[in-house]
Amino acid sequence: MASRPRPEGCCPIRPVRPLPAADQERLVTAFKALADPTRLEILRLVAAQTGPVCVCDIVDRFALAQPTISHHLKVLRESGWLHASKIGIWAFYELDPEGVAPLAEAAELLAPSESGFSMRRSGRRKPPGSATAIGPTAR
Repeated sequence: MASRPRPEGCCPIRPVRPLPAADQERLVTAFKALADPTRLEILRLVAAQTGPVCVCDIVDRFALAQPTISHHLKVLRESGWLHASKIGIWAFYELDPEGVAPLAEAAELLAPSESGFSMRRSGRRKPPGSATAIGPTAR
């Protein structure tokens, strides 16, 4: 790879080990499930409860057909976010305690480095000595 002169004040980038394929796939699957606004809201609804939530109550909270809600619940179950149990004909959903592990794992992967930089704290990365952020400008 050709090397270009670095801008003044630019620090060399620290190497980061790639995630093992299995870990990467697990995180991608978990976060893809939350990429849909309805699934995110379903997860928030279930997580806010003190116990299992009947599917009938979940369906009542959304302006979507029951089969659509069932599909979203299936995606959340298969990606590990929710656990389901059945009582008679009704399914009850609750947050899977192991399902929230991707959140902690992602937070650890994005934790501030020794340099003190954190995407969580600054929101956008600014080059050293720069007065403006890289990215779209505010209007």
